[in-house]
Amino acid sequence: MAEAKKIIASISISGEITLNLHSLNNEGGEGNQIITRQVTIVDKEGEIHTVNAISGDMFKHIHAVHLAQIAKEQQLPLSKYAEALNPNRISGEELGSYSKNNIAKANGTAADVIDAMIDICTVCDTHGILITDKIGENKNSSNTPRKSTVEFGWTVGIPNKTNTESYLHTKLVTNAGSTETTGSNEGQNIFHRPANHGVYAFVCSIDVYRIGFNDISRKYPDGVDRAARYKALLQSLLSSFINPKGAMTSTQKPHITDFKGVVAISSKLTPAPTISAINDGYQAEITKIANSLNKIESDMIELKKFDGLGNLAEIIADLMTYEPYKIS
Repeated sequence: MAEAKKIIASISISGEITLNLHSLNNEGGEGNQIITRQVTIVDKEGEIHTVNAISGDMFKHIHAVHLAQIAKEQQLPLSKYAEALNPNRISGEELGSYSKNNIAKANGTAADVIDAMIDICTVCDTHGILITDKIGENKNSSNTPRKSTVEFGWTVGIPNKTNTESYLHTKLVTNAGSTETTGSNEGQNIFHRPANHGVYAFVCSIDVYRIGFNDISRKYPDGVDRAARYKALLQSLLSSFINPKGAMTSTQKPHITDFKGVVAISSKLTPAPTISAINDGYQAEITKIANSLNKIESDMIELKKFDGLGNLAEIIADLMTYEPYKIS
């Protein structure tokens, strides 16, 4: 008899990632100086710190790009926008031409729009989108939200473990010393770029049970391969760590020298616990929470500690054999 697959409802990752010589957290330029994004945080002792930080938008963008590429490779459904890596993800015109339910008709509801979105596009289903177009013959559906199943927090520098340096960047041109200017992009450009390094607290979570789930009708539309989408979601998460395609990575690819932490897995609708690595006792705290939850219901929470990106890859590969939880 074949062994029953383990069920997974949600996943969280809490860890410390060490990044060197990166510029994932630049927030634009001022004159010829690229500005490093910094945030203010409070530690568990109540002390205030200003630290480097990478926004959750950056990692979500990196993950969505990898997911779109993997979905295309594995022939999972994608909208035209998502396939083209357009950040709008899906158009009202594409939704309006959907013919499997009432969406194209005057009596199409918001639930019908969500059903169509889930069916048409893997990225829209898992990463969410807000539809602001009016849809249907009478153009009477608008502002329909699809909440993301994947959540990334800010990747925050651990106090006293991050720093920023700046270096001069120039473009090699002929007659660089000439005073003649044309106003074009042909002259000498001189500007300063930041290079950041440090240990950062990373948190993310995935509501696996919501893959393919319509939050309005509270049902799973027929015909959606939730298991395939779940595996693609995890594969693209691993790809995001292996190859983070973010800001200025064409010349400042991050040197990832360490990643350690805890993967928490929940087999029920109770969320997989997460504690930020800003707290140096985060692993022990997550373990206490898991032990308490497992007293409420046996084997509800499973923890897998990892010490290195290779170890995390092994855990993610194992999780891909689990079966997504389904709300009955």
